Amino acid sequence: MNAADVREVNFDGLVGPTHNYSGLAHGNVASMSHGGLVSNPREGALQGLAKMKSLMDAGYAQGVLPPQQRPDIGALRELGFSGSDGEVLARAAKEAPQLLRAVCSASSMWTANAGTVTPSVDASDGRVHFTPANLQSSFHRYLEPQTTGRVLAAMFKHDDHFAHHPVLPATPAFSDEGAANHTRLCGAYGEPGVHLFVYGRQAFGGDGIEPKRYPARQTLEASQAVARQHGLTDDQTVFAQQHPGAIDAGVFHNDVIAVGNGPVLLYHAKAFRDEEGTLDELRAKMATPLIPVRVPEEAVSLEDAVGSYLFNSQLLSNPDGSMTLVVPGECQENEAVWRTIQDLLIAGANPINEVLVKDVKQSMRNGGGPACLRLRVALSDAERAAVTGRVLLNDGLYGDLTAWVERHYRDRLAVEDLADPQLAVETLTALDELTRILEIGSVYPFQLD
Repeated sequence: MNAADVREVNFDGLVGPTHNYSGLAHGNVASMSHGGLVSNPREGALQGLAKMKSLMDAGYAQGVLPPQQRPDIGALRELGFSGSDGEVLARAAKEAPQLLRAVCSASSMWTANAGTVTPSVDASDGRVHFTPANLQSSFHRYLEPQTTGRVLAAMFKHDDHFAHHPVLPATPAFSDEGAANHTRLCGAYGEPGVHLFVYGRQAFGGDGIEPKRYPARQTLEASQAVARQHGLTDDQTVFAQQHPGAIDAGVFHNDVIAVGNGPVLLYHAKAFRDEEGTLDELRAKMATPLIPVRVPEEAVSLEDAVGSYLFNSQLLSNPDGSMTLVVPGECQENEAVWRTIQDLLIAGANPINEVLVKDVKQSMRNGGGPACLRLRVALSDAERAAVTGRVLLNDGLYGDLTAWVERHYRDRLAVEDLADPQLAVETLTALDELTRILEIGSVYPFQLD
């Protein structure tokens, strides 16, 4: 493989037709604080597509991942609700409204949680490796991995190029949140990299120093298991504990407090429990010198980091060696954060020399910025050619997807609307058409049944 042929493709999740504000995510301050608001699924989906299109137009490789089948009426039936689909929804709305909200969650749009990916350049068998995240820490996300696995297998199905691993056991000991807690650091994308896995707690052993207010969603044991599945060695991995104080401040994933790209690690001073130890181990294992970009707490407080999602931004490489930071509009609205972006980042001694501001407000209100919306997959020319379906964004696909959203999505969705049986009909109709647009075959339960 020619290292110069490898490019990073950002696969963004399409915002689903049931995008709503149910406030399901404990520990996600934005999700909890916006619970009960009326959402606009059409606007959310179009905002996500606009971000994809603007990055594609700027020369970055962009892909698309479809949403989950929602409402998941099958999950309600497994939990004892019976009758017609309408009767199941009505009974759930009356007897267990929280369950109904969970099975209508559109949180799969944050594909940073979809799984963990190891590029072929780092794998001993020369293939790209995928492990869907079990997301067992919350019921509404626990419902996702089986469909996620089918989608990834449908898109990356050639065995010569791609390897798919089973989801880890859905138990607290192996709680796995995917690439939201994983960063690959390297020189160029086609050069060997070091994988930084960040965890919140240790299931077996450990010293017991963990967050007290909010749950730690990733375990060390889960991160180690994924690394083993992908054949990564000790020399290729660093396992670091997230700062417990950050989790208690609402930093539920590492990608809310740190973002890496190439040799650059942009992070908050409270990102890691052992900051210096983490940096020293990265320096020792990386072939390319690490470029740490530290944001001190005096410049950006944890509260401002969580409120603006500065670190949940996309950090993208440019052909000239510079980098572009893609931030949500909330960063521009926060004086301390915006000043830090201008003074410390763009004017600082690091490759970041451009900032792009994107409106993803529908996503942000549920606690997901630009980085949450994408799964990063480094692919060679041959691997990109082997991707199945029509999932790599171009002008034609963008046009088809925006027209699809306009046809099928509501512009208003309140929590009480989730019991509407017509919403379920609309969603299945939309998803069936989407699989034809994307040419990925039957991946949803209703198609397989």
